[in-house]
Amino acid sequence: MVLDKLSDSLKNALKKLTSGKVDKEAVAELCSEIKKSLISADVSIELARNIAKNIEKRALKEKVAGGLTAREHTVNIVYEELTNLLGKEFKEIPTETKPTKLMLVGLFGSGKTTTAGKLAKLYKKRGKKIALVQTDTWRPAAYAQLKQLADVLKIDFYGDPKERNPVKIYNAVKKDLEDYELVIIDTAGRDALNDELTKEIESIDKAVQAQTKLLVLSGDIGQAAQKTAESFHKAVGVTGVIVTKLDGTAKGGGALSAAAATKAKVNFIGVGEKLDALEEFKPKNFVSRILGMGDLETLLEKASEAIDQETAEKTAKNIMKGDISFTDLYNQMEALKKMGPLGQVANMIPGMGKMNIPKSQLKEQEENMKVWKYLMDSMTVHEKDNPSLMNESRIQRIVKGSGRAETEMRDLIKQYKQMKKMMKAFSGKSKKFARMQKLMGKKGMPKMPGMF
Repeated sequence: MVLDKLSDSLKNALKKLTSGKVDKEAVAELCSEIKKSLISADVSIELARNIAKNIEKRALKEKVAGGLTAREHTVNIVYEELTNLLGKEFKEIPTETKPTKLMLVGLFGSGKTTTAGKLAKLYKKRGKKIALVQTDTWRPAAYAQLKQLADVLKIDFYGDPKERNPVKIYNAVKKDLEDYELVIIDTAGRDALNDELTKEIESIDKAVQAQTKLLVLSGDIGQAAQKTAESFHKAVGVTGVIVTKLDGTAKGGGALSAAAATKAKVNFIGVGEKLDALEEFKPKNFVSRILGMGDLETLLEKASEAIDQETAEKTAKNIMKGDISFTDLYNQMEALKKMGPLGQVANMIPGMGKMNIPKSQLKEQEENMKVWKYLMDSMTVHEKDNPSLMNESRIQRIVKGSGRAETEMRDLIKQYKQMKKMMKAFSGKSKKFARMQKLMGKKGMPKMPGMF
């Protein structure tokens, strides 16, 4: 999951609050733990200290809202203060102007070129006509990498591998770019923002006159993020930030909180290597996720992209009847795989994050799903649709055809039976609720909105 260590330490700090009286001592201990957690995640000491002070001041002085316990009130304050740190409200990048020019700036190794491809894929799915432009003349592989990404995405690409002046590269294709809705410009980086890079990005900025200038920061940059952000903002006027590499061991807090230095919002976060591993950064959703409260909005967005409507409706009908098949199980596993690592998906489900399921257990389940897919790929369509046909001879044939162990096949059948039993129980409750709703309707009682 993104920012695992920060998430775990914050959840542990909140757990220490008792459900009873939240006194001065308990609040002080909580704020001390939060400050330590933020500093450990590379948030600047000054910012971490200010957040802890704000939480302590509000928790002790604000009146507890009606219907809330003191603990719930305090947790809500923590949520609000962390949300404020990370930008508070989500603001979508405006793309109405034609062409909208989006320029990426940042240091070597921040992932600008890969991010350019991810942005192109995201906006292509939204129906935009896009062009990718290479102006990075410093990194030898920059031209080839961006062109390859454009080819994979079937998006138009502009650049010149022989030209060493980035402004000349852009000016040569400037007129052609007027036909596009969104133009994404990848610029060069350096190990540090020296005078040479400053002059270069200032000149390309003047030539492009991009409406949106996004600073790409690597999640592992640490507390140097603030100084880097300030320097780039001074050079080109950064309008937003993209934080990359948040799927690994990067602490990430420095890069995320660096937006405060530029007064620019974090617009996107990179959560994996694949081209679809880019999320719009919504502070409220993100903080909810790291505090273990889930993120249903992002979960549903990912689900809608991963599952086609027809398959989803068919699977839902089978589940409601309590009559699932191997085909339904297969479709669910395929959808989960498209949505991302199981750990990331689990933490978007409200309540799951607080369960602290061991990462090793989630990893084991992911491996099991791969094995089950191999086994189901060796079944006939008729067998997948009718699991009751599964007898000894069919099991032996499937095991042999898939190259897997018999015990793995038996585990799959066991998993299927457990899931079917659970779905039947769910189906019974749903039918009972439906009958109750109809009865309420007949007696002139109001139905719940949108139900049955």
